[in-house]
Amino acid sequence: MRRQPPDQSARARSSDAALHPLLAGRWSPTRFDPAHRISDGDVELILEAARWAPSAGNSQPWAFIVGTSETDIRARMSEHLAGSARPWAAEASVLIANLAHRYVQDTTWEYSEFSLYDLGQAVAHMTIQAQALGLFARQFRAFDRDALHADFAVPEHWQIATMIAIGRPAGTAAPEAARDGAKSPARQRRALEDLLWPSE
Repeated sequence: MRRQPPDQSARARSSDAALHPLLAGRWSPTRFDPAHRISDGDVELILEAARWAPSAGNSQPWAFIVGTSETDIRARMSEHLAGSARPWAAEASVLIANLAHRYVQDTTWEYSEFSLYDLGQAVAHMTIQAQALGLFARQFRAFDRDALHADFAVPEHWQIATMIAIGRPAGTAAPEAARDGAKSPARQRRALEDLLWPSE
């Protein structure tokens, strides 16, 4: 007997109802409010969330360059943004460069083969902690990595993988819906069945 195709809309509704509001409401702004200033306490909480992320062997192979508004570090980071990121990333309350400990110092031996994976988990924790504080994050790779490495004298055994912009969104009502756990407009996700391997 041929199996009937799953009811994708019903499955989506069921999954959405059970998903935690912080996850269901996660949203990446395309513009930030340039007037918003993030407190030192909020920055510390966001970094604390990364500190408690899981990692292989508890190696915690991550580090961060943090630039809040109107600081020298922030100005230096902004100089290395690509043209596609500059209009919105420069408006965020804080820019954070995410570093992975890739190699043992002065060798070509991997510090941990899971270091980039582990860094991704730490950044995900930061994103959700920011959401819990009423802030929103956008992760990106539109910057001159070599120039950023040189500017901040990052050792060769560390790698700047990505950056994250965090702040209060501007020019949209979507964040209000997201804080209530509702889906933001135009969010599309593949069907759950598409994520499973092997597929039938």
